[in-house]
Amino acid sequence: MEKRVVVTGIGLVTPLGIGVEETWSALVAGKSGVGEITRFDATGYNTRIAAEVKGFNPEDFMPKKDAKRTEHFIAYSIAASRMALEDARLTIDAANGPRIGVLTGCGLGGLNMLEITARTVDTAGPKRVSPFFIPMLIGNMAAGMISIQFGAKGPNASVATACAAGAHAIGDAFDLIRYGKADAMITGGVESVVTRTCIAGFGAMKALSTRNDDPRKASRPFDKDRDGFVVGEGSGILILESLEHALERGAHIYAEMAGYGMSGDGYHMTSPPPDGEGAARCMQAAIDDAGIQPTQIDYINAHGTSTPLNDLYETRAIKMMFGDQAHKVPISSTKSMTGHLLGGAGGIETVFTALVIQHGILPPTINLDNPGEECDLDYVPHTARKKEVTYAMTNSFGFGGTNASLILKKFTQ
Repeated sequence: MEKRVVVTGIGLVTPLGIGVEETWSALVAGKSGVGEITRFDATGYNTRIAAEVKGFNPEDFMPKKDAKRTEHFIAYSIAASRMALEDARLTIDAANGPRIGVLTGCGLGGLNMLEITARTVDTAGPKRVSPFFIPMLIGNMAAGMISIQFGAKGPNASVATACAAGAHAIGDAFDLIRYGKADAMITGGVESVVTRTCIAGFGAMKALSTRNDDPRKASRPFDKDRDGFVVGEGSGILILESLEHALERGAHIYAEMAGYGMSGDGYHMTSPPPDGEGAARCMQAAIDDAGIQPTQIDYINAHGTSTPLNDLYETRAIKMMFGDQAHKVPISSTKSMTGHLLGGAGGIETVFTALVIQHGILPPTINLDNPGEECDLDYVPHTARKKEVTYAMTNSFGFGGTNASLILKKFTQ
């Protein structure tokens, strides 16, 4: 018999703030986390803006010795995990550690460290390479270090499905608990690649916004003047537990995990199919898994990247999936404020979806001044909206045609 799974703790490190309260307040206020790049000198780049995490001090979350040898993406995930565990009031010890696991999503890992080390090899030779280079590079080290820091000795893995990684990680963690392989999971997504090669690479693909003169207006999902996404960074972590485990502890429950869908487009390495068929199948799989009807979805947190093709094709996918209901369900892209966290997007957006259910407030899609062609759905433009939500869906789609949809519901016993 499948176990029910609930969200009992959340942690956030985002371009909008450090912690859930700061981030959520900025999100519902419609604030943008986008600004000029400070991580490197972006002079000469077509894109000179990003959504960077501001004011983060890793020593607030780990010993100084560890902080010095921890790459940004690992530090963000440890910080968000510590917040989530504290929020859940979940103590991990020798007795329960083997039944509590970690599953994170990350797209590119320590790309910054790769760039630094490549320059070191070229200028100073291989003997000057740090022994911490590989541990600071590999994407699964976020899950590994969370496990080490907190003593979680259950299932431990990392997902690397590009921009769907965080959502896939949460969905896989959901499955591990409901099928009895863990009692609780620390799960979510992380990314930190505001780096030279990342900005140059996505820039070469013409995927990034070049609205350098007005950064806060650069991420504009579903708007006719959208010209690409904005790279963001950070981490969103959730504590998932079996309902039985949570009730035994007297834990606060934000929401219940209801459904998980996956699909592959089988179409193109970077472009979704024009009709959105792969994304529609993914959403249908999540709805079927939840055992509900499309009419029961009260809110969708869209993938909504602010690229010309994604926003159009995701809109078509929603119309294909929901039919007449598509024009009735409110949809928002929180990437309009956080930028696109790539492998970390599904992590923060699932946290946002849980908070929507908890607070009954829908975050807006900012910068949506003039909807683009065929983008005629209710994208909650400009201003947050109060609405009671029973079932909510969040979508994440990645390069390679990999798709993930999660459904959360209001918890009732």
